[in-house]
Amino acid sequence: MSPRRRRRVAAPPVALALVLALAACGPGEPTAERPAASTDPAPSGSPGSPDASASPSPRTGTLESPETLATELESPWSIALLPGGGALVSERDTARVVEVLPGGGTAAVAAIDGVVPRGEGGLLGIAVRDGRLYWYATRADGNAILRASLEGSPGERTLGEPEELLAGIPAAGNHNGGRIAFGPDGMLYATTGDAGVPARSQDPASLAGKILRLEPDGSVPADNPTPGSPVYTLGHRNPQGLAWSDDGTLLATEFGQDTWDELNVIEAGANYGWPLVEGAAGDRRFVDPVQQWPPAEASPSGIAVAGEALWIANLRGQSLRRVPLDDLASSSVHWQGEHGRLRDVAAAPDGSVWALTGSTDGRGRPSEGDDRILAFEP
Repeated sequence: MSPRRRRRVAAPPVALALVLALAACGPGEPTAERPAASTDPAPSGSPGSPDASASPSPRTGTLESPETLATELESPWSIALLPGGGALVSERDTARVVEVLPGGGTAAVAAIDGVVPRGEGGLLGIAVRDGRLYWYATRADGNAILRASLEGSPGERTLGEPEELLAGIPAAGNHNGGRIAFGPDGMLYATTGDAGVPARSQDPASLAGKILRLEPDGSVPADNPTPGSPVYTLGHRNPQGLAWSDDGTLLATEFGQDTWDELNVIEAGANYGWPLVEGAAGDRRFVDPVQQWPPAEASPSGIAVAGEALWIANLRGQSLRRVPLDDLASSSVHWQGEHGRLRDVAAAPDGSVWALTGSTDGRGRPSEGDDRILAFEP
């Protein structure tokens, strides 16, 4: 395997074009029935320092009655919390990055150039680290991971020239994986799907059906399981959740096919079985999930650790699942059918949990104001 890494991408004049309002033209353009997201003024921060925004206000929502932080998002996919308050959200089908301001309201940041949305592909996972935005996106030549400097102050942020970190990840209309997150070891982790070809998941030379581990600059860490390879684990169908417990344990959620969705404890170099097995198999060649559910009750996407528990956003299950970290085999289900499909969840610096709905992804039944971000104290 010879993945392409760290190639500088020349940005054409329209690349990462600054969007002055969420009514900018492009896929998912707001209509009279779906007005653009609000652009309320935000507290000022130090220009050029995206982490220097105002201190976050305490959340007032509860699990039973969550607070609404943002509405009118179009096919949102991922939340990246900003250390000083507020967050960035990726929109899969519009390829836009939207800022949720610390003081309320939203503002557009940029339209990412070169994204080719199709089916489950588009602008997917995002993460913020050391003043840069990282993203996972579907392009004409497959899925890729890129980054750019995040500049400006709240409500006036822009992106610098994009830098390609890893390309050549197989893409398809479904099973693109797409979650990226930084671990406590400072490494960048990414989930990839089998892109509709199950055999790729068991092929160590393919980037499909894997969890990948990279240095922040896209190079391969010296202590990865296979020297020179970004592959950290294999045997995955379509994982979309990554989170770490306080003791450094990596947890991942994964979409099954017809039988079982999974919650897995991720171990370096391990094989999770797909397509040879789905769910727990008791086969010593593979790592069994610590918990599994019928897909109609789950379809687990983003996850986060907060308040001594793991929180899981469920799409088909239209619910938020809580898994206590001291008992990974048990769980409780909340919000059943109350807020539609849930795509992502994140732990905010103030201790609250942010949940991103996903009813405008073409498979849900959006209500007025969807999609939205809901917040509560765990």
